[in-house]
Amino acid sequence: MFDLRWLRENPDAFDRGLARRGLPAASGQVLALDQEWRAAQTGAEQKRAQANSAAKEIGAIKAKGGDVSALLREGAEIKNTQGLFEERAAGLRGEIEALLAGFPNLPADDVPDGHDESENQIVRQVGTPPRFDFAPQDHVALGERLCQMDFARAGKLSGARFVVLFGGLARLERALGQFMLDLHTREFGYREVSPPLLVRDEAAFGTGQLPKFSEDLFRTTTGLWLIPTAEVALTNLVADEILDEAALPLRFTALTPCFRAEAGAAGKDTRGMIRQHQFSKVELVSIVHPDRSGEEHERLTQCAEEVLKRLGLAYRVMLLCAGDMGFAARKTYDLEVWLPGQNAYREISSCSDCGEFQARRMRARFRAKDGKSPRLVHTLNGSGLAVGRALIAVLENYQMPNGAIRVPEVLRSYLGGSEAIDADG
Repeated sequence: MFDLRWLRENPDAFDRGLARRGLPAASGQVLALDQEWRAAQTGAEQKRAQANSAAKEIGAIKAKGGDVSALLREGAEIKNTQGLFEERAAGLRGEIEALLAGFPNLPADDVPDGHDESENQIVRQVGTPPRFDFAPQDHVALGERLCQMDFARAGKLSGARFVVLFGGLARLERALGQFMLDLHTREFGYREVSPPLLVRDEAAFGTGQLPKFSEDLFRTTTGLWLIPTAEVALTNLVADEILDEAALPLRFTALTPCFRAEAGAAGKDTRGMIRQHQFSKVELVSIVHPDRSGEEHERLTQCAEEVLKRLGLAYRVMLLCAGDMGFAARKTYDLEVWLPGQNAYREISSCSDCGEFQARRMRARFRAKDGKSPRLVHTLNGSGLAVGRALIAVLENYQMPNGAIRVPEVLRSYLGGSEAIDADG
């Protein structure tokens, strides 16, 4: 969401930002509507002033016992015209707001230009992919060999893009989520939250899922939306609030199921657990002072990275180009973990600085110590991590020749000391 006053003063900057996103210039369209809206507002104000003047004149003539019938007719006509101006202004304002709500956040200056993922930049690469003296299998083959990953039964229950996990793999998934939460709360200062999984339109709008991406969400018969990520619930905790500057930063984390229709991903990653309608994820959200969002972005990303480091997984950090960023982000780092079964790095976390974009939609502000007018906070979010993809990475990187899975050392205490998961479960 954008400040209309800023857009009036910086139309070229707005259009340049859209161009970097691969979108056509739009300031002219917005400002033309804005000009019409201001003209309607001016017309309404002028008619309101005329109506007030006429009312005073009518009162004065009445007090003297004079005839005011002609003035009453004239006053009624003024009021009618005023109403038409006000109706026109309200309609135009709604049209402007709907138009502005459809534009993505503008890229930060240090975001590289580019159209898609092929133009993203490697920031750093950490760890070395494992070498096997046997042909490594992907997570589907490994899970089915253990008889603990069942897509057929999930399909019978729910259709495509679902999975049922049993025994050791179900416990491993639970252990991963608990380990991530413990790390972020005990060492990195995030406050654990157990949020609702269903949210109103306003919450989904606040973080940028609505109105543009409604097809990617699941909606209930009561009109609520299943969260596609805990970011929606966690970020909206400060919606419509004015925080004290001393309370910043706020850092929240949650482990929740996430639900995505994946309408825009038809035919992508149809094998296995890479892209599902339901998955678990640990989310990190920060609400910060505007002067601190850049450093908080680096901090949040490093918190997510630490999960991969402690799991002993090779990964790389990618700076996304302008054309590959999410709708609400002004700068994003993707963490990509090495998957031997695909012989490739795959995304396991996106860490984004959204600046004031979401805060403006949510009306989330803070009052500075100097007592001046409230300012918008900045919001950030990241996966810390996607649990299902972390499970995939552990299976593929820790597989053994006999099909068993060695348990990373940091997870063993969550699994009763087990060092491996085998077919016995």
